[in-house]
Amino acid sequence: MKKTATSKTPSMVREDLLPEYNFDYRKAKPNRFDGRKEDRVVVALDPDVSKVFQTPDSINAVLRALIETMPSKPKRKRVSA
Repeated sequence: MKKTATSKTPSMVREDLLPEYNFDYRKAKPNRFDGRKEDRVVVALDPDVSKVFQTPDSINAVLRALIETMPSKPKRKRVSA
C-alpha cells in the first residue's frame, strides 16, 4: 500500500485564532523554572482538616510522625515442604 504525504500543518486550523497562538508542540521544552525534582502526589483535604493543617510542611510532619508509630509489616514465614 502506498503511503501518502502528510502536510506539516495541523488538520484542524481555526481561522479565528491569531497566528501567534499556533503552538508547535514538537519544539516544546520542559519548564526549567519548575522547582520540583521528585514525584509528588496531590491530595484534596476536607475543609475541616485544611483549617488545622494550612501548609504542606505541617501535613507532612504529622504524616511522618504517624508512619513512625505504625507497626511494621510482619515477615512471612517460609513453609518447608
